[in-house]
Amino acid sequence: MSAFRVPQDRIQAVNPCAANPQGDFVLYWMTAYRRLSWNFALDRAVQWALELQKPLVILEALRADYPWASDRFHGFILQGMRENEALSRSTPATYYGYVERASGEGKGLLSALGQRACVVVTDDFPAFFLPSMIEAAARKLSVLLEKVDSNGLLPMNSPGKVFLTAHSFRRYLQQTLRDFLEHRPLENPLDRLPPLHSAPNLENLFHRWPPCTANDLERPDDLASALPIDHRVNACSIRGGSTPARRRLEHFIARHLSRYAQDRNQPDEDVTSGLSPYLHFGHLSAHEIFDAVGRHEAWSLEKLALKATGSRAGWWGMSEGAEAFLDQLVTWRELGFNMCRYTADYDAYESLPAWARETLKRHTSDTRPYVYALEELEQAETHDPLWNAAQTQLVLEGRIHNYLRMLWGKKILHWSRSPQEALQLMIELNNKYALDGRDPNSYTGIFWVLGRYDRPWGPERPVFGKVRYMSSKNTARKIRLEEYLSRYGKT
Repeated sequence: MSAFRVPQDRIQAVNPCAANPQGDFVLYWMTAYRRLSWNFALDRAVQWALELQKPLVILEALRADYPWASDRFHGFILQGMRENEALSRSTPATYYGYVERASGEGKGLLSALGQRACVVVTDDFPAFFLPSMIEAAARKLSVLLEKVDSNGLLPMNSPGKVFLTAHSFRRYLQQTLRDFLEHRPLENPLDRLPPLHSAPNLENLFHRWPPCTANDLERPDDLASALPIDHRVNACSIRGGSTPARRRLEHFIARHLSRYAQDRNQPDEDVTSGLSPYLHFGHLSAHEIFDAVGRHEAWSLEKLALKATGSRAGWWGMSEGAEAFLDQLVTWRELGFNMCRYTADYDAYESLPAWARETLKRHTSDTRPYVYALEELEQAETHDPLWNAAQTQLVLEGRIHNYLRMLWGKKILHWSRSPQEALQLMIELNNKYALDGRDPNSYTGIFWVLGRYDRPWGPERPVFGKVRYMSSKNTARKIRLEEYLSRYGKT
């Protein structure tokens, strides 16, 4: 193909069909990496367009019936679509933004585009409803469908197995990641396309499935409010799109990165990056974040340690704050993607380690100090002011401070009739309200509460057994909470 190539270990054919050089265009079906830069899937589509000398069409669609669809998530996605539509106007690519106005209204659009496409390229994301959606699409297309991995620094297919501890995965990363760090997606892949002399004629499709215009996208929250989704979960102040994501990244590196190792567990300091919603919705790439941190640290590959010890610090050859942040961005985030890639039931109780299931089973009949129903938890109506504050932040802002998110889950386990019920409550509350919910990294946090990636702890306690215990009282002794409780606590 062209002079630049997407690494083969990030590309996977989803169906047995061949590319059709006689088609009208190359189609990039944007589903998870909703951005026009630092995106291996878009790079692959550009490769095909150059090789076949065909124009590129980018389909970014938003369905109305995905689980937990609400004003909050729709608005965030639409804000990114508004930016993608505007940016694409100055490129040779044809952007086709489509938003369902009724459930199922978009059925048939991809197949219709596929009938005219040379090849279809889409995003390889291992969680939520996306894998089944891609597999279903592959069965309907008569042309090659490829999915491309642009999730993290390590290709998901590289290990070939699931890792059960952060230490073992970190050690694997330290042994292998050096070979992948130089293979980065392009910052501006659409610049590689030649000028477009005539756009593909899509009028018949536009008539059947009208594109979402710049006027439609001018007020994303208003558009979302008119769609058949859950309007009880309001939009929040965090804005979607690659531009707000980059502003947040720049602010974090300039103001908080140097303090991250010392203060990231302090809610009153709030030095966390705030980037997880942008990573989840694909508005920002882990490669771009790593590049920005590396430039700030004046880093080069030569600074990597030669020995892989699995240690959290010292391998990258960066400052303490940068290494602590990269352990979250690379080790812990990509550990979750590893689980979802190699474990079909990653979101099921049965996927927990045997020791955790055994100890929780022994304590299922233990008396709970309190038992709360979903509605009480959702409305932050418990006896615990700190837990209520964390839940209030989740409902209002779509996030919980990282450290308190662990306590939030542990108390739900403590207050549920069974660990299975606790899991379902955590998934429901997190996926309904959290901007970064429904994500591999989000499931890592939920299942960690129940023992995943952890070890047995003593002494054995009621309800928890040997699963790690946390209490609001001990947490309040360890961290500063005055401002946090003042902001989110109930008066």
